[in-house]
Amino acid sequence: MKRYFNYCIVWVGIVSCLQSCSLVRDPLDSFSDVTEGINEAGEYVAFKDKASVLSHRQAMYDQIRNRQEHWYLDLLLVGDAHADNAYAGTTGAEVLPFENNSIEGSNSVLARDWSRYMEDVALANKMVQYVDSVNDNSLTTNERRQYKAEAKIFRALVYFDMVRLWGDVPLVTTVARDITSENIEEVYPSYFPMQSSEKEVYEQIQKDLLEAIPDAPSNNTANKTIFSKSVARAVLAKVYAEKPLRDYGKVIQYADELAADGFALEEDFSNLFGMNDNNTDAKKRNTQESILEGQFFAGNGNWVTWMFGRDLTNYNSNFTWAKWVTPSRDLINTFQQEGDEVRFAQSVVYYQTSWSNYYPASNYPFMYKIRSAVNSIIKYRYADILLLKAEALIQREGGDLNAAADIIDQVRVRAKLARLSSATRGNRTALLDALLKERRLELAFEGHRWFDLVRLDRVEPVMNAVYAKDSGRRTQVYPFTNFSYRMPIPQSILDQNPNLKQNLGY
Repeated sequence: MKRYFNYCIVWVGIVSCLQSCSLVRDPLDSFSDVTEGINEAGEYVAFKDKASVLSHRQAMYDQIRNRQEHWYLDLLLVGDAHADNAYAGTTGAEVLPFENNSIEGSNSVLARDWSRYMEDVALANKMVQYVDSVNDNSLTTNERRQYKAEAKIFRALVYFDMVRLWGDVPLVTTVARDITSENIEEVYPSYFPMQSSEKEVYEQIQKDLLEAIPDAPSNNTANKTIFSKSVARAVLAKVYAEKPLRDYGKVIQYADELAADGFALEEDFSNLFGMNDNNTDAKKRNTQESILEGQFFAGNGNWVTWMFGRDLTNYNSNFTWAKWVTPSRDLINTFQQEGDEVRFAQSVVYYQTSWSNYYPASNYPFMYKIRSAVNSIIKYRYADILLLKAEALIQREGGDLNAAADIIDQVRVRAKLARLSSATRGNRTALLDALLKERRLELAFEGHRWFDLVRLDRVEPVMNAVYAKDSGRRTQVYPFTNFSYRMPIPQSILDQNPNLKQNLGY
């Protein structure tokens, strides 16, 4: 009834301003900064010249640096604290449900993320739809193609995160026209789109990436912040590993293309997340392993470090309150049982605190992969794709277990661990288990664990068992079921759009 009432209010509001209504679906807080307006002929002009195109392009890139909540912070909450890698960290009512499996549609974290993802989609759509019509001869054909390709890659990144979180989501690829008295019947539905199926969303992601590759910039070893051909290839490898479009041959193909682009494992794992000897700067940026990263520098820093632990460039700042994504005992035990000292030292650190929510205050663990305001946020890195290739080699028909084991060993050798045993190498089930554990240790606190469990149908057996064996985890509220693989659609979004349906189980 509430949704119907809101629907009627919106409709009446629109009808009341038929003569010159200018509702633009792009969110007002971002759209107003980039709108060029109406020309003398009454035509909508998205970009008046090349400068405005470049400004909009920069706005897309700025999302990776400046909107860290949905691109990184909240994905770690889902990827690690909603899995067995971490506890929520704080007892806040909006954060704790990710640990004890009591997430509901009213959760404000998910509402924030949904809205911001859709703002990102609007930014991308505007570039894709209007860059070709810009009346400025200084904007070359090749530049138009490149900027459109970058926007398509950006849109694909956004929808890849969204579809893995929620499954069926609205697939919006154009900018809606203004509503007038003449077109209201035609245009109105585009402001309240229905959900597309998970498969349809994946198909759009695939389409965007394949169309973008020819015109996107090539991999730049000195600048891993751009939406390059290599970023598109990395996301395609990840897309083809997921169930809706699963194609293990293509996972292997795109992993190999990334190797041909020059990507490889860093010899020293600490290059990825470490700092220089004086703790004044990141140890290394633009590594040969980094595919896409957001970079931060002194004076324009990475504030998200406040949420996870200490900022080593300003040791005591913002360290008076409990942090998010606290390493779990189960994960720490897995590191210790494996004898994995190299990756553990780069993933977990202990400090003395003033709180004891999960551990004694005198020796409290924190996730350590973002340890200062100048550390990069690595969105995609080659180790993830390389291990996905190993997964594809194991899973595909007539799989090559030896080749998969060689890849896993390559990652283990960097961590100074022993190679897999012959018994593990020769047994498909054992090797897949070894792969999943390797991904857990290699990619801890990078937002992958939950999605690995979902992709490999391991959510119920892993997550329903961890509460009994991990003494520090809050009491489980609901069991994990086949409905748990998707997050709830935010209730506030359902209230705004009568055409959306809640995911089953919520």
